[in-house]
Amino acid sequence: LLGPRGGSSSAQGSYVVGVDHGTESVRAAVFDHEGRMIASASSAYVTSFPEPGYAEQNPEDWWSCMCTAVQGALATAAEAGVSASMIKAMSVDTTSCTVVALDAGGNPLRPCLLWMDARSAEQTTEILEKGAGDPALAVNCDGEGPLSAEWMVPKSLWLKQHEPDIFDAAATIAEAQDYINFKLTGRMVCSTCSVATRWHWDAAAALEHDAKGLPPGPGDGRPRSLLARIGLESLLDKWPSTVVAMGEPIGEGLTAEAAEAMGLPVGLPVAQGGADAFVGMLGLGVVQPGQLGLITGSSHLHLCLSKNSANAPGVWGAYKCAPLPDLNMAEGGQSSTGSTLRWLRGLLGGDRAPSYAELDAEAAKIAPGAEGLMAVETFQGSRTVRSNST
Repeated sequence: LLGPRGGSSSAQGSYVVGVDHGTESVRAAVFDHEGRMIASASSAYVTSFPEPGYAEQNPEDWWSCMCTAVQGALATAAEAGVSASMIKAMSVDTTSCTVVALDAGGNPLRPCLLWMDARSAEQTTEILEKGAGDPALAVNCDGEGPLSAEWMVPKSLWLKQHEPDIFDAAATIAEAQDYINFKLTGRMVCSTCSVATRWHWDAAAALEHDAKGLPPGPGDGRPRSLLARIGLESLLDKWPSTVVAMGEPIGEGLTAEAAEAMGLPVGLPVAQGGADAFVGMLGLGVVQPGQLGLITGSSHLHLCLSKNSANAPGVWGAYKCAPLPDLNMAEGGQSSTGSTLRWLRGLLGGDRAPSYAELDAEAAKIAPGAEGLMAVETFQGSRTVRSNST
């Protein structure tokens, strides 16, 4: 929206707001047209673990914490001479696949199923068995599986089977990304990047079909045959009907209510984002075929880009139209990396836990091999090359 780095002088004095919804908190920052961060702020939300393998958050917390973080970033930016009127656009990323069930007004019917929630492990087996040979499953190790419990379809199937009243009452089943964009713009849309990587869509076909204004049906990129095989056809009517590519504007920008809540101009353009890790690839400059990015945080991912789509055992993808419309992406990684370190830190000290720097210093005193102590990275299941939700 502001043009390339080092672009025309018309971009001088123009700024954008970027918002990152992570696993533990939301971070908001103000950047200039060269990509330099002017100010930032964060606000933490709570995760609950009601049963082993379950992980939930209150979607309304995301919104309130986001407003707090944006207000904080704008206040700091104002001290540097950057006013809200100088903000020209904003965009948001979120965790994925974090599933929300919403009523007709866009209000949450229950806490979200956080990306790391693995309660739908049994549903992944059912989907692979009933959907064997379906082309939508090619992204799961060339159809051989396994399928991750983190993804949209198994979580939706769990809702239908275990909370049918919630499933039936839901006007929309979507991701955190879609809920936040709805709160910003009043438009319920989904991201090509998210549907390509976690919803079993052919996002390239979906974009082409929708651009022609064709009615829903075969060839629209949605996994119709897979959903029919598992008795989940009604999910098609609950997903957002409009898909928007990353970087494209959503609706007419900020609503008056959203603008007031954050202190930004009404109608401020909101550019479509996507999953935090995949958006991070753009920040790393990994945007060309043949490049690979390592994204790490609570989990980590190895993400490789290609011009052509291919599938292989032990690898997720290649996802068509991800992270950008003219690319395909293959994925590997693990669910528990930084989150395991956080768990260990809390175990060692509770409220008086040592800092990560202190833990690093203590670890440095021990020779490689940790005197035979072993730790596995499968606290929340395994992603690749041997995917197992349990």
